[in-house]
Amino acid sequence: MKTDDLVALLATQAPPVDRHAPARRFALAWIAGFGAALLLMVLLLGVRPDIADAVRVPTFWFRLGYAATIAAAALWVTARLARPGVRVGGAWAVLAAPVAVGWLAMGWVLAHAAPEAQLPLILGHTWRVCPILIATLAMPALIAMLWAVRGMAPVRPRLAGAAVGLLAGATGTVAYCLHCPEMAPPFWSTWYLLGMLIPAAIGAAVGPRALRW
Repeated sequence: MKTDDLVALLATQAPPVDRHAPARRFALAWIAGFGAALLLMVLLLGVRPDIADAVRVPTFWFRLGYAATIAAAALWVTARLARPGVRVGGAWAVLAAPVAVGWLAMGWVLAHAAPEAQLPLILGHTWRVCPILIATLAMPALIAMLWAVRGMAPVRPRLAGAAVGLLAGATGTVAYCLHCPEMAPPFWSTWYLLGMLIPAAIGAAVGPRALRW
């Protein structure tokens, strides 16, 4: 049998590709990671006792939206990096936008604060533990999303691993928002972002091995 005939024969016997399989794989991994982050937050830290009052404050939703928007943008970047031959393009700008908005909010608050109040606004009361706690909550999502991306044959594993880590970090941050009492933009635009960058660095480090195919 000629090669062309063999290829044609194999092609006719190939099952149809499920176009929705990658989306289901990503959704399953993210839901599992987010659910685990929420469970860890409740078991290890606990929901803030004044949550009923906190949700009435606009800053609470601004802070939550900051983390959720980064998570959504990181998911978009991750999904594109997971597929060979797909360019990230404008997704980078979308990912940078909420970070820039957070910094603008920090600048506005600090500009209107007394000089002696600026450093306390940045440090808050939990700056020493905040990034570590976020990174801890992010670990289940990091593992789950690495599994999801590995099955899609990424060709830039280090960059894809960093995107997965950032997505996991933002996912952990969304869960952490239900515990953290810090509401000032200078605090969360600094320490939340650092907490997201820790799993991003871990993802970049393990990406070449964890995403090998």
